[in-house]
Amino acid sequence: MHILMAASENDGIRGGKVGVIGDVLRDLPSALAEQGHRVTVVTPSYGFLHKINPIIGNISILFHFKGRQHRTDIFEVSGKRQQENVTHMVFDAPYFADDPPRIYSADPPHLPFAADAIKFACFNTALAEAIKWKLLGELDVIHLHDWHAAFLVILREYHAAYAVLKNIRTVYSIHNLAYQGVRPFSDHPSSLTAWYPDMAYAYGKLADPRWSDSFNPMAAGVRLADAVNTVSPSYAEEIARPSIREENHVFYGGEGLDRDIAAAQAEGRFFGILNGCDYPESREGPPGFVEFLHILKSRVRRWMGSRDTVPTDHVLAYTGLQDLEIGGRRPDIILTSVGRLSEQKLRLMRQGSDRYESGLQGILDCLGDQGLFILLGTGDDAYKEFLIRMAAHCDNFLFLRGYSATAAEALYRSGDLFLMPSSFEPCGISQMLAMREGQPCLAHAVGGLKDTVLDGVDGFTFAGETTHEQVNGLVDACRRAVDLRMNHPEEWNRIRRGAGQAVFSWADTARNYTDLLYRPDSPSPPPR
Repeated sequence: MHILMAASENDGIRGGKVGVIGDVLRDLPSALAEQGHRVTVVTPSYGFLHKINPIIGNISILFHFKGRQHRTDIFEVSGKRQQENVTHMVFDAPYFADDPPRIYSADPPHLPFAADAIKFACFNTALAEAIKWKLLGELDVIHLHDWHAAFLVILREYHAAYAVLKNIRTVYSIHNLAYQGVRPFSDHPSSLTAWYPDMAYAYGKLADPRWSDSFNPMAAGVRLADAVNTVSPSYAEEIARPSIREENHVFYGGEGLDRDIAAAQAEGRFFGILNGCDYPESREGPPGFVEFLHILKSRVRRWMGSRDTVPTDHVLAYTGLQDLEIGGRRPDIILTSVGRLSEQKLRLMRQGSDRYESGLQGILDCLGDQGLFILLGTGDDAYKEFLIRMAAHCDNFLFLRGYSATAAEALYRSGDLFLMPSSFEPCGISQMLAMREGQPCLAHAVGGLKDTVLDGVDGFTFAGETTHEQVNGLVDACRRAVDLRMNHPEEWNRIRRGAGQAVFSWADTARNYTDLLYRPDSPSPPPR
Protein backbone atom coordinates (compact mmCIF):
# COMPACT_ATOMS: atom_id res chain seq x y z
CA MET A 1 0.00 0.00 0.00
CA HIS A 2 0.95 3.64 -0.41
CA ILE A 3 0.22 5.35 2.92
CA LEU A 4 0.28 9.12 3.34
CA MET A 5 0.93 10.32 6.90
CA ALA A 6 0.11 13.92 7.83
CA ALA A 7 1.28 15.33 11.15
CA SER A 8 2.69 18.38 12.90
CA GLU A 9 6.07 16.75 13.63
CA ASN A 10 8.47 14.34 11.97
CA ASP A 11 11.75 13.38 13.62
CA GLY A 12 12.66 11.53 10.43
CA ILE A 13 14.08 14.89 9.26
CA ARG A 14 16.31 17.42 10.99
CA GLY A 15 14.52 19.91 13.22
CA GLY A 16 11.15 18.16 12.96
CA LYS A 17 10.63 17.02 16.56
CA VAL A 18 9.16 18.65 19.64
CA GLY A 19 7.43 15.71 21.31
CA VAL A 20 6.41 12.09 20.96
CA ILE A 21 4.51 12.63 17.67
CA GLY A 22 7.90 13.29 16.09
CA ASP A 23 9.19 9.93 17.37
CA VAL A 24 6.18 8.08 15.97
CA LEU A 25 6.50 9.72 12.55
CA ARG A 26 10.17 8.73 12.52
CA ASP A 27 9.74 5.07 13.47
CA LEU A 28 6.30 3.91 12.26
CA PRO A 29 6.93 4.73 8.56
CA SER A 30 10.23 2.86 8.76
CA ALA A 31 8.56 -0.24 10.22
CA LEU A 32 5.81 -0.13 7.57
CA ALA A 33 8.40 0.21 4.80
CA GLU A 34 10.24 -2.85 6.11
CA GLN A 35 6.97 -4.77 5.69
CA GLY A 36 6.72 -3.78 2.03
CA HIS A 37 4.57 -0.64 2.15
CA ARG A 38 5.39 2.78 0.73
CA VAL A 39 5.02 5.72 3.12
CA THR A 40 5.02 9.46 2.42
CA VAL A 41 5.26 11.72 5.48
CA VAL A 42 4.10 15.34 5.17
CA THR A 43 4.31 18.28 7.59
CA PRO A 44 4.42 22.05 7.27
CA SER A 45 7.92 23.44 6.79
CA TYR A 46 7.30 26.18 9.37
CA GLY A 47 9.53 28.47 7.34
CA PHE A 48 12.71 26.54 8.17
CA LEU A 49 12.56 22.77 7.66
CA HIS A 50 13.11 23.09 3.88
CA LYS A 51 16.17 25.22 4.63
CA ILE A 52 17.95 22.87 7.04
CA ASN A 53 17.24 19.58 5.24
CA PRO A 54 18.74 18.64 1.85
CA ILE A 55 16.16 19.20 -0.92
CA ILE A 56 15.60 16.40 -3.41
CA GLY A 57 12.93 18.17 -5.49
CA ASN A 58 10.04 20.59 -5.29
CA ILE A 59 6.78 21.62 -6.95
CA SER A 60 4.32 24.47 -6.39
CA ILE A 61 0.52 24.52 -6.33
CA LEU A 62 -2.25 27.07 -5.79
CA PHE A 63 -5.11 26.58 -3.32
CA HIS A 64 -7.93 28.61 -1.77
CA PHE A 65 -7.98 29.53 1.91
CA LYS A 66 -9.87 32.32 3.69
CA GLY A 67 -11.57 33.18 0.40
CA ARG A 68 -8.31 33.94 -1.39
CA GLN A 69 -5.84 32.10 -3.56
CA HIS A 70 -2.52 31.10 -2.03
CA ARG A 71 0.56 29.24 -3.17
CA THR A 72 2.51 26.53 -1.42
CA ASP A 73 5.88 25.10 -2.33
CA ILE A 74 6.16 21.38 -1.68
CA PHE A 75 9.68 20.14 -1.02
CA GLU A 76 10.83 16.55 -0.94
CA VAL A 77 13.67 16.47 1.58
CA SER A 78 16.23 13.89 2.54
CA GLY A 79 15.58 12.02 5.78
CA LYS A 80 18.13 11.59 8.54
CA ARG A 81 18.06 7.91 7.67
CA GLN A 82 17.95 6.93 4.02
CA GLN A 83 15.36 4.20 3.54
CA GLU A 84 13.71 2.84 0.45
CA ASN A 85 9.94 3.44 0.31
CA VAL A 86 9.96 6.28 2.89
CA THR A 87 9.55 9.81 1.49
CA HIS A 88 9.61 13.02 3.53
CA MET A 89 7.87 16.16 2.26
CA VAL A 90 7.37 19.64 3.76
CA PHE A 91 4.92 22.32 2.64
CA ASP A 92 6.06 25.94 2.74
CA ALA A 93 3.75 28.97 2.69
CA PRO A 94 3.62 32.25 4.69
CA TYR A 95 0.75 31.01 6.89
CA PHE A 96 2.90 28.10 8.10
CA ALA A 97 5.74 30.21 9.52
CA ASP A 98 6.17 32.11 12.79
CA ASP A 99 8.78 34.75 13.55
CA PRO A 100 11.04 33.39 14.92
CA PRO A 101 10.45 30.05 13.12
CA ARG A 102 9.10 27.27 15.30
CA ILE A 103 6.73 24.31 15.06
CA TYR A 104 4.12 25.41 17.60
CA SER A 105 3.01 28.98 18.23
CA ALA A 106 2.93 30.52 21.70
CA ASP A 107 -0.79 31.28 21.86
CA PRO A 108 -1.88 33.32 24.92
CA PRO A 109 -4.27 31.68 27.42
CA HIS A 110 -7.26 33.77 26.26
CA LEU A 111 -6.73 32.63 22.63
CA PRO A 112 -5.99 28.90 22.90
CA PHE A 113 -4.80 27.30 19.64
CA ALA A 114 -5.64 30.49 17.66
CA ALA A 115 -2.40 30.90 15.68
CA ASP A 116 -1.70 27.18 15.46
CA ALA A 117 -5.21 26.46 14.19
CA ILE A 118 -4.80 28.95 11.31
CA LYS A 119 -1.46 27.36 10.47
CA PHE A 120 -2.75 23.80 10.43
CA ALA A 121 -6.11 24.58 8.77
CA CYS A 122 -4.19 26.23 5.93
CA PHE A 123 -1.69 23.34 5.70
CA ASN A 124 -4.49 20.78 5.50
CA THR A 125 -6.15 22.73 2.70
CA ALA A 126 -2.93 22.80 0.69
CA LEU A 127 -2.49 19.08 1.37
CA ALA A 128 -6.04 18.32 0.23
CA GLU A 129 -5.35 20.16 -3.02
CA ALA A 130 -2.14 18.19 -3.58
CA ILE A 131 -3.93 14.89 -2.93
CA LYS A 132 -6.79 15.83 -5.26
CA TRP A 133 -4.38 16.36 -8.16
CA LYS A 134 -2.37 13.24 -7.23
CA LEU A 135 0.80 15.25 -6.79
CA LEU A 136 1.84 12.89 -3.99
CA GLY A 137 1.03 9.79 -6.04
CA GLU A 138 -1.80 7.27 -5.98
CA LEU A 139 -2.77 6.77 -2.35
CA ASP A 140 -4.36 3.78 -0.65
CA VAL A 141 -4.55 5.27 2.86
CA ILE A 142 -4.46 8.74 4.38
CA HIS A 143 -3.32 8.58 8.00
CA LEU A 144 -3.95 11.74 10.05
CA HIS A 145 -2.20 12.34 13.38
CA ASP A 146 -3.80 14.33 16.22
CA TRP A 147 -5.88 17.51 15.93
CA HIS A 148 -3.34 19.28 13.71
CA ALA A 149 -4.25 17.01 10.78
CA ALA A 150 -7.98 16.60 11.50
CA PHE A 151 -8.95 19.53 9.24
CA LEU A 152 -8.35 17.27 6.25
CA VAL A 153 -11.13 14.87 7.27
CA ILE A 154 -13.46 17.89 7.58
CA LEU A 155 -12.58 19.03 4.06
CA ARG A 156 -12.99 15.47 2.78
CA GLU A 157 -16.47 15.24 4.25
CA TYR A 158 -17.93 18.68 3.57
CA HIS A 159 -15.94 20.71 1.02
CA ALA A 160 -17.24 20.24 -2.53
CA ALA A 161 -13.76 20.71 -4.01
CA TYR A 162 -12.39 17.72 -2.07
CA ALA A 163 -15.19 15.15 -2.30
CA VAL A 164 -12.82 12.96 -4.33
CA LEU A 165 -10.86 12.29 -1.13
CA LYS A 166 -13.75 10.12 0.08
CA ASN A 167 -12.46 7.43 -2.29
CA ILE A 168 -9.31 7.06 -0.15
CA ARG A 169 -9.46 5.23 3.15
CA THR A 170 -8.75 7.74 5.92
CA VAL A 171 -7.70 6.84 9.45
CA TYR A 172 -7.11 9.03 12.47
CA SER A 173 -4.73 8.66 15.43
CA ILE A 174 -5.18 10.28 18.85
CA HIS A 175 -1.81 10.86 20.50
CA ASN A 176 -2.95 13.03 23.42
CA LEU A 177 -6.59 13.90 24.07
CA ALA A 178 -5.59 16.78 26.35
CA TYR A 179 -5.00 18.94 23.25
CA GLN A 180 -8.01 19.16 20.93
CA GLY A 181 -7.53 22.43 18.99
CA VAL A 182 -11.00 23.81 19.85
CA ARG A 183 -11.88 27.06 18.00
CA PRO A 184 -15.06 29.09 17.32
CA PHE A 185 -17.34 28.24 14.42
CA SER A 186 -17.43 31.92 13.37
CA ASP A 187 -16.89 35.59 14.32
CA HIS A 188 -13.12 35.31 14.68
CA PRO A 189 -10.17 35.37 12.22
CA SER A 190 -9.23 31.93 13.60
CA SER A 191 -12.55 30.16 13.05
CA LEU A 192 -14.06 27.56 10.76
CA THR A 193 -16.12 29.96 8.63
CA ALA A 194 -13.19 32.38 8.31
CA TRP A 195 -11.06 29.60 6.82
CA TYR A 196 -13.71 27.93 4.66
CA PRO A 197 -16.40 30.58 3.95
CA ASP A 198 -18.08 28.56 1.17
CA MET A 199 -18.19 25.18 2.93
CA ALA A 200 -21.54 23.77 4.07
CA TYR A 201 -21.14 21.45 7.05
CA ALA A 202 -23.20 19.44 9.56
CA TYR A 203 -22.98 21.33 12.84
CA GLY A 204 -23.51 18.23 14.98
CA LYS A 205 -20.56 16.41 13.41
CA LEU A 206 -18.11 19.21 14.22
CA ALA A 207 -19.44 20.82 17.44
CA ASP A 208 -17.59 20.52 20.70
CA PRO A 209 -19.77 18.70 23.28
CA ARG A 210 -19.01 21.31 25.97
CA TRP A 211 -19.06 24.65 24.11
CA SER A 212 -21.91 24.97 21.62
CA ASP A 213 -20.38 27.89 19.70
CA SER A 214 -17.11 26.05 19.05
CA PHE A 215 -16.02 23.28 16.74
CA ASN A 216 -13.58 20.57 17.75
CA PRO A 217 -11.04 19.17 15.23
CA MET A 218 -10.29 16.18 17.46
CA ALA A 219 -13.98 15.35 17.70
CA ALA A 220 -14.30 15.62 13.91
CA GLY A 221 -11.46 13.15 13.47
CA VAL A 222 -13.13 10.66 15.80
CA ARG A 223 -16.58 11.09 14.21
CA LEU A 224 -15.65 11.20 10.52
CA ALA A 225 -12.61 8.96 9.95
CA ASP A 226 -13.05 5.43 8.60
CA ALA A 227 -11.04 4.03 11.51
CA VAL A 228 -9.62 5.60 14.68
CA ASN A 229 -6.96 4.54 17.12
CA THR A 230 -5.05 5.76 20.11
CA VAL A 231 -1.59 4.77 21.20
CA SER A 232 -2.17 2.11 23.86
CA PRO A 233 -4.96 -0.35 24.76
CA SER A 234 -5.37 0.96 28.32
CA TYR A 235 -5.58 4.59 27.22
CA ALA A 236 -8.25 3.53 24.73
CA GLU A 237 -10.31 2.18 27.63
CA GLU A 238 -9.72 5.23 29.82
CA ILE A 239 -10.77 7.84 27.27
CA ALA A 240 -14.09 6.07 26.68
CA ARG A 241 -14.99 7.11 30.25
CA PRO A 242 -15.85 10.62 31.50
CA SER A 243 -13.14 12.71 33.14
CA ILE A 244 -13.56 13.57 36.82
CA ARG A 245 -12.52 16.88 38.42
CA GLU A 246 -13.18 16.87 42.14
CA GLU A 247 -11.21 18.24 45.07
CA ASN A 248 -9.43 15.00 45.87
CA HIS A 249 -10.40 12.84 42.91
CA VAL A 250 -9.06 13.60 39.46
CA PHE A 251 -9.43 11.12 36.61
CA TYR A 252 -8.23 11.93 33.09
CA GLY A 253 -10.69 10.26 30.74
CA GLY A 254 -12.29 11.38 27.51
CA GLU A 255 -11.98 15.12 28.23
CA GLY A 256 -15.47 15.73 26.80
CA LEU A 257 -15.17 13.21 23.95
CA ASP A 258 -15.86 10.03 25.90
CA ARG A 259 -19.29 9.55 24.29
CA ASP A 260 -17.86 9.96 20.80
CA ILE A 261 -15.09 7.49 21.54
CA ALA A 262 -17.50 5.00 23.11
CA ALA A 263 -19.70 5.32 20.02
CA ALA A 264 -16.72 4.64 17.74
CA GLN A 265 -15.91 1.59 19.86
CA ALA A 266 -19.49 0.33 19.51
CA GLU A 267 -19.23 0.79 15.73
CA GLY A 268 -16.10 -1.39 15.70
CA ARG A 269 -13.81 1.30 14.33
CA PHE A 270 -11.83 2.37 17.42
CA PHE A 271 -8.67 0.59 18.56
CA GLY A 272 -5.86 0.90 21.09
CA ILE A 273 -2.52 0.08 19.43
CA LEU A 274 0.61 0.36 21.56
CA ASN A 275 3.45 2.47 20.19
CA GLY A 276 6.81 0.80 19.77
CA CYS A 277 10.40 1.61 20.63
CA ASP A 278 13.51 1.62 18.48
CA TYR A 279 16.15 -0.99 19.38
CA PRO A 280 19.50 -0.23 17.67
CA GLU A 281 21.61 -3.27 16.83
CA SER A 282 24.53 -1.98 18.90
CA ARG A 283 24.26 0.10 22.07
CA GLU A 284 26.93 1.32 24.44
CA GLY A 285 26.93 0.36 28.07
CA PRO A 286 26.51 2.96 30.81
CA PRO A 287 29.31 5.51 31.21
CA GLY A 288 31.43 5.53 34.33
CA PHE A 289 30.22 7.82 37.11
CA VAL A 290 32.81 10.52 36.44
CA GLU A 291 32.03 10.49 32.71
CA PHE A 292 28.31 10.60 33.52
CA LEU A 293 28.84 13.74 35.62
CA HIS A 294 30.95 15.31 32.86
CA ILE A 295 28.14 14.77 30.33
CA LEU A 296 25.61 16.50 32.56
CA LYS A 297 28.00 19.30 33.58
CA SER A 298 28.83 20.00 29.95
CA ARG A 299 25.17 20.44 29.08
CA VAL A 300 24.45 22.69 32.09
CA ARG A 301 27.53 24.77 31.26
CA ARG A 302 26.19 25.34 27.74
CA TRP A 303 22.85 26.46 29.14
CA MET A 304 24.66 28.85 31.49
CA GLY A 305 26.78 30.25 28.66
CA SER A 306 23.73 31.03 26.53
CA ARG A 307 22.46 33.65 29.03
CA ASP A 308 23.76 37.08 30.02
CA THR A 309 22.52 36.39 33.54
CA VAL A 310 22.82 32.84 34.84
CA PRO A 311 19.50 31.54 36.29
CA THR A 312 19.40 30.13 39.81
CA ASP A 313 18.40 26.64 38.65
CA HIS A 314 21.50 26.30 36.43
CA VAL A 315 23.77 27.45 39.28
CA LEU A 316 22.20 24.93 41.66
CA ALA A 317 22.55 22.13 39.12
CA TYR A 318 26.17 22.87 38.25
CA THR A 319 27.16 23.25 41.89
CA GLY A 320 25.46 19.99 42.80
CA LEU A 321 27.21 18.11 39.99
CA GLN A 322 30.55 19.62 40.96
CA ASP A 323 30.07 18.55 44.59
CA LEU A 324 29.35 15.00 43.43
CA GLU A 325 32.49 15.03 41.30
CA ILE A 326 34.62 16.27 44.21
CA GLY A 327 33.12 13.63 46.48
CA GLY A 328 34.08 11.00 43.93
CA ARG A 329 31.56 8.38 45.12
CA ARG A 330 28.51 7.25 43.22
CA PRO A 331 25.35 7.31 45.37
CA ASP A 332 24.05 3.87 46.28
CA ILE A 333 20.92 4.46 44.18
CA ILE A 334 20.23 7.04 41.46
CA LEU A 335 16.65 7.85 40.50
CA THR A 336 16.11 9.55 37.13
CA SER A 337 13.30 11.24 35.26
CA VAL A 338 13.08 12.87 31.82
CA GLY A 339 10.00 14.74 30.62
CA ARG A 340 8.12 17.95 30.14
CA LEU A 341 7.26 19.96 33.25
CA SER A 342 3.47 19.81 33.14
CA GLU A 343 0.42 18.85 35.18
CA GLN A 344 0.28 15.54 33.32
CA LYS A 345 3.83 14.57 34.25
CA LEU A 346 4.40 16.14 37.67
CA ARG A 347 1.08 16.77 39.41
CA LEU A 348 1.62 13.88 41.82
CA MET A 349 5.17 15.09 42.57
CA ARG A 350 3.94 18.53 43.66
CA GLN A 351 0.68 17.35 45.26
CA GLY A 352 0.59 16.62 48.97
CA SER A 353 -1.42 14.01 50.86
CA ASP A 354 -2.51 13.12 54.36
CA ARG A 355 0.99 11.68 54.89
CA TYR A 356 3.36 13.78 52.80
CA GLU A 357 4.01 17.47 52.20
CA SER A 358 4.47 16.53 48.53
CA GLY A 359 5.09 13.39 46.54
CA LEU A 360 8.59 14.60 45.70
CA GLN A 361 9.41 15.29 49.35
CA GLY A 362 8.28 11.79 50.23
CA ILE A 363 10.55 10.32 47.54
CA LEU A 364 13.56 12.33 48.71
CA ASP A 365 12.91 11.25 52.30
CA CYS A 366 12.96 7.62 51.08
CA LEU A 367 16.37 8.17 49.48
CA GLY A 368 17.95 9.92 52.44
CA ASP A 369 21.72 10.42 52.27
CA GLN A 370 22.31 7.21 50.32
CA GLY A 371 20.47 8.19 47.13
CA LEU A 372 20.14 10.91 44.50
CA PHE A 373 17.25 11.94 42.24
CA ILE A 374 18.08 13.71 38.94
CA LEU A 375 15.22 15.24 36.91
CA LEU A 376 15.71 16.65 33.40
CA GLY A 377 12.99 18.73 31.80
CA THR A 378 11.53 22.10 30.90
CA GLY A 379 8.03 23.52 30.62
CA ASP A 380 5.42 25.06 32.92
CA ASP A 381 6.73 27.91 35.11
CA ALA A 382 4.74 26.82 38.17
CA TYR A 383 6.40 23.40 38.18
CA LYS A 384 9.78 24.95 37.40
CA GLU A 385 9.57 27.17 40.50
CA PHE A 386 8.51 24.20 42.65
CA LEU A 387 11.48 22.12 41.48
CA ILE A 388 13.93 24.99 41.98
CA ARG A 389 12.77 25.36 45.58
CA MET A 390 13.15 21.63 46.19
CA ALA A 391 16.64 21.58 44.62
CA ALA A 392 17.69 24.53 46.80
CA HIS A 393 16.64 22.78 50.02
CA CYS A 394 17.39 19.10 49.29
CA ASP A 395 20.96 17.92 48.71
CA ASN A 396 19.74 14.64 47.22
CA PHE A 397 17.81 16.30 44.35
CA LEU A 398 19.24 17.77 41.13
CA PHE A 399 16.98 19.66 38.72
CA LEU A 400 18.40 20.10 35.22
CA ARG A 401 16.11 22.66 33.55
CA GLY A 402 16.28 22.17 29.82
CA TYR A 403 16.39 19.36 27.33
CA SER A 404 19.36 17.58 25.80
CA ALA A 405 19.20 14.27 23.97
CA THR A 406 22.75 13.52 25.14
CA ALA A 407 21.90 14.20 28.79
CA ALA A 408 18.66 12.21 28.50
CA GLU A 409 20.53 9.24 27.03
CA ALA A 410 23.04 9.40 29.90
CA LEU A 411 20.20 9.29 32.42
CA TYR A 412 18.52 6.35 30.68
CA ARG A 413 21.81 4.42 30.65
CA SER A 414 23.11 5.31 34.11
CA GLY A 415 20.13 5.41 36.46
CA ASP A 416 18.95 2.66 38.79
CA LEU A 417 15.24 3.53 38.80
CA PHE A 418 13.33 5.70 36.32
CA LEU A 419 10.31 7.63 37.65
CA MET A 420 7.24 8.27 35.52
CA PRO A 421 4.34 9.14 37.86
CA SER A 422 2.16 10.70 35.14
CA SER A 423 -1.44 11.43 36.09
CA PHE A 424 -2.33 10.09 32.64
CA GLU A 425 -0.17 8.76 29.83
CA PRO A 426 -1.45 7.92 26.34
CA CYS A 427 1.58 5.70 25.69
CA GLY A 428 4.84 7.19 26.87
CA ILE A 429 8.24 6.53 25.38
CA SER A 430 10.59 7.51 28.21
CA GLN A 431 9.75 4.39 30.20
CA MET A 432 10.48 2.24 27.13
CA LEU A 433 13.84 3.96 26.58
CA ALA A 434 14.83 3.47 30.22
CA MET A 435 13.77 -0.20 30.17
CA ARG A 436 15.68 -0.70 26.91
CA GLU A 437 18.83 0.21 28.85
CA GLY A 438 17.97 -2.18 31.70
CA GLN A 439 16.67 0.52 34.06
CA PRO A 440 13.44 -0.51 35.84
CA CYS A 441 10.66 2.05 36.03
CA LEU A 442 8.37 3.24 38.78
CA ALA A 443 5.14 4.24 37.04
CA HIS A 444 1.52 5.14 37.67
CA ALA A 445 -0.59 2.23 36.40
CA VAL A 446 -2.45 4.26 33.77
CA GLY A 447 -2.56 4.29 29.97
CA GLY A 448 0.53 3.08 28.18
CA LEU A 449 2.46 2.85 31.45
CA LYS A 450 0.05 0.13 32.59
CA ASP A 451 0.65 -1.67 29.28
CA THR A 452 4.45 -1.57 29.47
CA VAL A 453 5.54 -1.69 33.13
CA LEU A 454 4.61 -4.83 35.11
CA ASP A 455 4.80 -4.53 38.88
CA GLY A 456 7.32 -6.94 40.39
CA VAL A 457 8.27 -8.30 36.96
CA ASP A 458 10.16 -5.52 35.19
CA GLY A 459 9.36 -2.50 37.35
CA PHE A 460 7.12 -1.01 40.02
CA THR A 461 3.64 0.50 39.72
CA PHE A 462 1.13 2.24 41.95
CA ALA A 463 -2.51 3.27 41.69
CA GLY A 464 -5.27 4.89 43.73
CA GLU A 465 -8.77 6.29 43.40
CA THR A 466 -8.09 9.61 45.12
CA THR A 467 -5.21 12.03 44.75
CA HIS A 468 -4.04 11.26 48.30
CA GLU A 469 -4.05 7.53 47.56
CA GLN A 470 -2.02 8.13 44.40
CA VAL A 471 0.58 10.28 46.16
CA ASN A 472 0.87 7.76 48.98
CA GLY A 473 1.09 4.93 46.46
CA LEU A 474 3.90 6.71 44.60
CA VAL A 475 5.99 7.14 47.74
CA ASP A 476 5.26 3.62 49.02
CA ALA A 477 6.29 2.11 45.67
CA CYS A 478 9.49 4.16 45.76
CA ARG A 479 10.24 2.95 49.28
CA ARG A 480 9.66 -0.64 48.15
CA ALA A 481 12.00 -0.21 45.17
CA VAL A 482 14.74 1.42 47.26
CA ASP A 483 14.52 -1.38 49.82
CA LEU A 484 14.93 -4.02 47.09
CA ARG A 485 17.89 -2.17 45.57
CA MET A 486 19.65 -1.79 48.91
CA ASN A 487 18.77 -5.00 50.76
CA HIS A 488 17.65 -7.67 48.29
CA PRO A 489 20.10 -7.71 45.36
CA GLU A 490 18.85 -10.98 43.85
CA GLU A 491 15.26 -9.70 43.62
CA TRP A 492 16.47 -6.35 42.31
CA ASN A 493 18.60 -7.94 39.60
CA ARG A 494 15.68 -10.15 38.53
CA ILE A 495 13.52 -7.06 37.98
CA ARG A 496 16.38 -5.22 36.29
CA ARG A 497 16.86 -8.13 33.86
CA GLY A 498 13.12 -8.15 33.22
CA ALA A 499 13.26 -4.48 32.23
CA GLY A 500 16.12 -5.09 29.82
CA GLN A 501 14.37 -8.08 28.24
CA ALA A 502 11.05 -6.28 27.63
CA VAL A 503 10.64 -5.48 23.91
CA PHE A 504 8.01 -3.18 22.40
CA SER A 505 8.46 -3.77 18.71
CA TRP A 506 7.52 -1.24 16.02
CA ALA A 507 7.20 -4.25 13.69
CA ASP A 508 4.29 -5.56 15.80
CA THR A 509 2.77 -2.08 15.93
CA ALA A 510 3.01 -1.70 12.15
CA ARG A 511 1.27 -5.05 11.60
CA ASN A 512 -1.55 -3.95 13.89
CA TYR A 513 -1.95 -0.68 11.99
CA THR A 514 -2.09 -2.59 8.72
CA ASP A 515 -4.51 -5.26 9.89
CA LEU A 516 -6.85 -3.11 12.00
CA LEU A 517 -6.77 0.30 10.32
CA TYR A 518 -5.46 0.21 6.76
CA ARG A 519 -6.93 -2.84 5.08
CA PRO A 520 -9.97 -2.25 2.82
CA ASP A 521 -11.79 -4.96 4.78
CA SER A 522 -10.99 -3.25 8.11
CA PRO A 523 -14.03 -2.06 10.03
CA SER A 524 -15.65 1.00 8.46
CA PRO A 525 -18.30 3.36 9.82
CA PRO A 526 -21.94 2.95 8.86
CA PRO A 527 -23.21 5.16 5.99
CA ARG A 528 -23.52 8.81 6.99
